[in-house]
Amino acid sequence: MSHHIFNPILLHMKILVCISHVPDTTSKINFTNGDSEFDTNGVQFVINPNDEFGLTRAIWFQEQQGANVTVVNVGGPDTEPTLRKALAIGANEAIRVNANPTDGFFVAKQLAEVIKNGGYDLIIAGKESLDYNGGMVPGMLAGLLGYNFVNSCIEVKVDGTSATASREIDGGKEIVSTSLPLIIGGQKGLVEEKDLRIPNMRGIMTARTKVLTVLEPVAANTETKAVKFEKPAPKSAVKLFSADDLDGLVNALHNEAKVI
Repeated sequence: MSHHIFNPILLHMKILVCISHVPDTTSKINFTNGDSEFDTNGVQFVINPNDEFGLTRAIWFQEQQGANVTVVNVGGPDTEPTLRKALAIGANEAIRVNANPTDGFFVAKQLAEVIKNGGYDLIIAGKESLDYNGGMVPGMLAGLLGYNFVNSCIEVKVDGTSATASREIDGGKEIVSTSLPLIIGGQKGLVEEKDLRIPNMRGIMTARTKVLTVLEPVAANTETKAVKFEKPAPKSAVKLFSADDLDGLVNALHNEAKVI
């Protein structure tokens, strides 16, 4: 008699995708309150690009391996349209931790609580967010939970409780084998831009009926604080030299630009 052994992790892997709600790169950025706070007026918000690559990869696991995909965000009610978009793309359910994401450590503490209570096998976070570029949260999560961690991840495959991941390193890529539970700091390469999905009408309608759970935050310290923001200096005007004025060009490069 033959026996068939079914691996429950493979058939019903639970994936949590961490979603940051960030300004669209085309938005005009301003600061208020003595340049100590980001001005959100008139700013269009989107899913953080690194997180969208991760979400698309998670949907692939859902379609190919029957995984259940949950998205999570730490933020106020204003982030819910971003979570609904993730649901329209294909996530099964969403969680919002009802708190202002003051810094990376605070966010990591909130997400760690969600992960502990949810029993997730694979946690996909972007390696960094497009706005503050802190790059802290995935590593902090791994430290708080004691989970395996692969940063700058450009590929991940799961077979049962085993995983293979590729990560970007200087001059190439490194392939590692590890096991679940696993946290990755993902980026472009998990999927390509052409693979990203635009919600269709059916997805948008279905997203309205999917569960969006709001949780209150756990107590956590804020370890860092933004004191002041400063925009980069505007680019100076281009100075042109005629083809026969090489002396003037050399003089400007040496004395003004100080590059020679």
